[in-house]
Amino acid sequence: MKKITLLTMLFIASLSLFAQENNYQEVLSKNELKINMSNLIGFKFFDVGYERILNEESAVGVNLLFNIDKKDANDNSGLDEYRTFSITPYYRHFFSNKYAQGFFVEVFTMLHSGEDYFSFEDKQSYTDFAVGISAGGKWVSKRGFVAEIYLGIGRDMLGNSDIEVVGRGGVSIGYRFQ
Repeated sequence: MKKITLLTMLFIASLSLFAQENNYQEVLSKNELKINMSNLIGFKFFDVGYERILNEESAVGVNLLFNIDKKDANDNSGLDEYRTFSITPYYRHFFSNKYAQGFFVEVFTMLHSGEDYFSFEDKQSYTDFAVGISAGGKWVSKRGFVAEIYLGIGRDMLGNSDIEVVGRGGVSIGYRFQ
């Protein structure tokens, strides 16, 4: 009877060690590289991001966005295509039992530049600074594949453009690594 009890206890202890090892691996992966596929497909924006996991419920990151579509004023649809460049640092807080994934809320700032089109011949370049908030969800596979969806809104603070509100959002895919 003592042998069976001892074997059972060793088996349970080994299972808990394996569980801790998997959790340990998850904790070691603290970096993510991502590309926003919806911006690339929908707007021809190259939007790439880096995120650093701080702990199980928070992370900081930055996105760089470049407009790779060369349109003139007649083609401008007004759906955020005015933006030519932005850098967007953010802080995220996760509300999940999983390590740095699940539902999140983020605060962000955005330094962005672009062109306001008043007519075909009259365009004006600008640079502005926005502050905003976003919400979304993130999923991470066991091998580190990351998928996230988020949506947010911010307010321009400097008033250098006719645009008063900026959008932030998309569907991103990427990889989490050590």
